[in-house]
Amino acid sequence: MTAQILTFPDYLPAPEPLVCRGQALFLDLDGTLTPIMPRPGDVVAAPERTRLLRDLVQGFERRVAIISGRTVEDVAAITEDAVPAIAGVHGLARRDARGELSAALPDPDLIGAREIFEHLARAQPGLMVEDKGLSVALHYRGFPAACEAVREAARRLEASSDLVFQEGDMVAEMRTRGDDKGQAVRRFLTEWPFQGARPIFVGDDLTDEDGFVAVQSAGGFGVLVGAPRRTAARYRLADPSAVLSWLGAAIEAAQ
Repeated sequence: MTAQILTFPDYLPAPEPLVCRGQALFLDLDGTLTPIMPRPGDVVAAPERTRLLRDLVQGFERRVAIISGRTVEDVAAITEDAVPAIAGVHGLARRDARGELSAALPDPDLIGAREIFEHLARAQPGLMVEDKGLSVALHYRGFPAACEAVREAARRLEASSDLVFQEGDMVAEMRTRGDDKGQAVRRFLTEWPFQGARPIFVGDDLTDEDGFVAVQSAGGFGVLVGAPRRTAARYRLADPSAVLSWLGAAIEAAQ
């Protein structure tokens, strides 16, 4: 992770009521808009969440983007295409607000990384490999005791290849070198309709710290979701339910 994480007190205040005018909203998906599930495939579309996202896109005059570790296609399916602008695989793939797609080229070293992760998953029930094309992830939520062994394997892969080890919540991910979530935010901020808006980033995972730093450097702020920890975010919300309530209140206030 490239972000410089700042040290804040354990207590972070809840953010002030959200105002749509003049601001841009960058939202993580898993752990932020939806609870963390045992397996990535367990997360599905939810009509109320989709309706809220569509209202946000309208209220923020399209200045809303989903910034996720999932693929662009996966995010689009889960959100039922409610949000045009998406950055997937932590920023390595993008769909801008006009619908134009772009992506990095996959690193050939991903083939070997996938083989090693698949070998580990076969040897230990509870581990699960997720191939995202531009990265490959080994989830150990089903067997948390494997944490150190999985991380050590990822560190060795990083040392012996051109891949980047992306540490997340109960997952080790080897990714193609390139943009992270912070760089994805910065790219959006140079484009219509985000230019000139004050950016807000909402996320829960270590991978979201790059986004927090990016919006803060652009005059905005980050909102951490979940338990307190060292973070570059300025505010905190307890869980995805609190996030949805905070976002929904902004739409109600704008009507």
